[in-house]
Amino acid sequence: MARQETSHHCSFSFTTSLLHPRHWLTWAGLGIIFFISIMPQTLRHCLGRGLGNITYAKNKKRRQIVISNIKIAFPELDHTEQQQLAKQHFQWYGCALMDYSLLLFASKRRLATLVQIEGHEHIDKAIKNNQSVMILLAHSVMLEFAPIALGLHYECYGSYKSAKNPVMDWIIAKSRCRYVKFVVSRDEGLRKLIRELIPKQLLIFLPDEDLGKKNSVFAPFFGKTKATLTTPARIAKLGKAVSLPCFSYYDPKIAKYKVIIAPAIKNYPSKIAGDNARILNQQLEILIRQHPAQYMWLMKLYRTRPEGEVSVYL
Repeated sequence: MARQETSHHCSFSFTTSLLHPRHWLTWAGLGIIFFISIMPQTLRHCLGRGLGNITYAKNKKRRQIVISNIKIAFPELDHTEQQQLAKQHFQWYGCALMDYSLLLFASKRRLATLVQIEGHEHIDKAIKNNQSVMILLAHSVMLEFAPIALGLHYECYGSYKSAKNPVMDWIIAKSRCRYVKFVVSRDEGLRKLIRELIPKQLLIFLPDEDLGKKNSVFAPFFGKTKATLTTPARIAKLGKAVSLPCFSYYDPKIAKYKVIIAPAIKNYPSKIAGDNARILNQQLEILIRQHPAQYMWLMKLYRTRPEGEVSVYL
């Protein structure tokens, strides 16, 4: 696998304002998160499943979102099977919340033993051909482990959404910058993302969120129309990049976080935005169906509806 030495030039400096008394509760919470990070994996996941079970039972709003999505995506399952998949999802979501403690506090050496890339040859082929590469990372519960795995072997960058809490924003950004060359705030737009899309430097982009009608077209996703971003196709065209679908999940059989890199999407992008959205969704579906319980069904994937259609999440 190609090894790139990453020069981390993103900087998120610590300021004394982060020690203000109003942030003390956050720092106390981070102490608990650190304790969770040094727990054995089995104990951490036991707590995670328990948290997931409680959320499934008590949080009616979130449960309804997940079940609504699963009913759309898996109509072939009966009512009991759909409920079981929803419960499994909450359990994995709970595990992911516990495992994010590793992102913040585990050493690079420790994390390197916990992650594994499947399909790295597709990245290596593009790099060998001197092509730009965009990783189209699906919103799985374990998505944060993809930049870690990729950043250990390649030079990567991506975008992020700032956290409202300044202490959390600082520590999350600082942790991510151990593995990626830099991160770009969503507020900065696409210009910087495209400008840095050069050969041997991977852009990690999350393409499957419903962000409204702007910069989106309606395309099928698990059989139902979804507002699908046109942004990935625009980036691929302007950056002359190959687009590799990606999914990150935890494999309990080997106790590792696996990152699947699929082959480059063929004939992508084309000149037709609807075709680009459709084929992108199809490629992501293939990966999601392999580990459906670990996809982020908590998102309002079908929030934006075509004119005249009622909301899915009533």
